[in-house]
Parts: sequence; structure tokens; C-alpha cells
Amino acid sequence: MDLRELKEILQILEEKEITEFELEEEGMKLRIRKAAASPNHSSGSAAPLSLVPTVIPSSPNVTGPVPLAPAPAVEASSPVPTAEEQGLVTVKSPIVGTFYRAPDPGSPPFVNVSDHVRVGQVLCIIEAMKLMNEIEAEVAGEIVKVHHESGQPVQYGEPLFVIRPD
Repeated sequence: MDLRELKEILQILEEKEITEFELEEEGMKLRIRKAAASPNHSSGSAAPLSLVPTVIPSSPNVTGPVPLAPAPAVEASSPVPTAEEQGLVTVKSPIVGTFYRAPDPGSPPFVNVSDHVRVGQVLCIIEAMKLMNEIEAEVAGEIVKVHHESGQPVQYGEPLFVIRPD
């Protein structure tokens, strides 16, 4: 960019009353921002422009301008409905702790995907502060998804299971 191009940009910004402008081109970044009006300025005069040029170092292996990668195409699809929108129930962690699918390492998991559960049935254990807290099903139905594996940490409110109610 030469001085003539810069002057043209500044003139356009003044004419259009643009308060902020940013340009990135061939290893150079230019940011132009109008300064806030100070008490010394009369209300009819324009605020001065402040120039903040930033040089972006180019890679030592690159000898010319680096072309920008094209933006990924965005598909025009409908948003994926949440579990609740599909009529499913998400069992969330009531506490912060460590998630366990089974009562001990040698035992089978309390529940698996496609298992049918009843209200009050133990789904997992969350260990918090050396206490083992059993997490029970609040609805009867089929387990659709298990979000964690044994030994993983979980946060308060984090999804644990998804159940399709009967």
C-alpha cells in the first residue's frame, strides 16, 4: 500500500463518517479509528483519526503474498433439535465429582444404551469428597445415550444420560 492509497482511504472514511476501519493485506494490517471528541473540539469539527498500523511478520519460507484460505461452506440446514425438543429427558449431574458407571471396577455398568430403566433405579455413581453419591433415574424409559465413561470428571449441570420416557 502506498501513500496515495492511504490518503484515498482516509478521505473516504471522512466522507462516509466511518468511525473504525480495518484492512489486512499482504502481511500488513492497518486499523484506523476516530478518536473520541475531546472538550477542546468544537461540536462542528470532526474528530481526528488515529492510525494504528500493525505489521504482521510473514513466514521466513514464504517469498510472496500468502493467499487466504477460502471460508468453509456453510450448509443451509435446520438446527439440530435438543434432547428436550425431541421429547427426551437429560439426566444432569447434581454435583461436581468423578463419574462411575459401575459400583466397582470389576462389575458391569449399572445401565447401558438401550436398557430400560424404572424410576429410582441407580444409573451411576458420582464420587465427591470421598462420598459415593448414587444418581437415580427420575423417569422410566429407555437409555438413549451415556455421555461419560468411568473415571471421568463431571461438572454441576453437565449431561450424564439421555432417556426416552415411556
